[in-house]
Amino acid sequence: ALSEVVAAEAVCCLNRAMTTLRDIWEEIGIPEEQRLERTDTVRKHIKGLLDMMVAEEERLKERLLKSIVLCRKELDTLCKELQLDSFETEEDCTILQMEKKLRTHVEVLQKQKRDRKQELKALQEQDQDLCDILCTALFSIDTGTVPSLEDLDRYRRHVASLNTLKEQRREEFVTNKRQIILLMEELDHTPDTSFERDVVCEDEEAFCLSKDNIVALQNLLQQLEGRRALNEAVCAELRARIIALWERLQIPQEERESSAVH
Repeated sequence: ALSEVVAAEAVCCLNRAMTTLRDIWEEIGIPEEQRLERTDTVRKHIKGLLDMMVAEEERLKERLLKSIVLCRKELDTLCKELQLDSFETEEDCTILQMEKKLRTHVEVLQKQKRDRKQELKALQEQDQDLCDILCTALFSIDTGTVPSLEDLDRYRRHVASLNTLKEQRREEFVTNKRQIILLMEELDHTPDTSFERDVVCEDEEAFCLSKDNIVALQNLLQQLEGRRALNEAVCAELRARIIALWERLQIPQEERESSAVH
């Protein structure tokens, strides 16, 4: 391996350096006893440096092993929360490869957890707004746990159905409101109840689209239509009596036409 070649080169460099040092000491004339001391000093220095490097690499190994243990524990928790199968790793991986795979998968599952909780929060906000408008109950879901994909799908379909219901009721309200306003004008009727005032209010978004309100709206429309029908019947009867009186009194056509505008 290339690393073994580099290691052998390091030993050669050390041997050359020691040979050079011995030559220098001999040329200077340093006694053998001092040479021994200096050589021991070099040994201690080199050993201390190597020991420090080995200790640092041992600490790296310990950190990786500790990270593997923590990642496995975190993965077990995330898989349970997300209702997923346990994550299996290849047993023939190196420590470094194992740590990277586990750490990467933890990050992926953490993102899935965040995404699910964020979507749940968004759906709850939409659900709350729709329930306020429609006066319906909130969707039943456990907010203390991470929602499953099936839970989120059911919640999406529930919110979509509420949106559809809201549009249907809004369209019904707008149509009935238009007819009610026309009937009130025709009957010269001034809204005299809080509900009637809410109906004809210009702020259509403020009207509560509850089932009871829609039923009350339909009843109000039917009441006004009934009053108009009654008025029309009374008017028809009065017109018939007027015509009969005209005939009996032999009122001229010109005089009849002057009253026809009424």
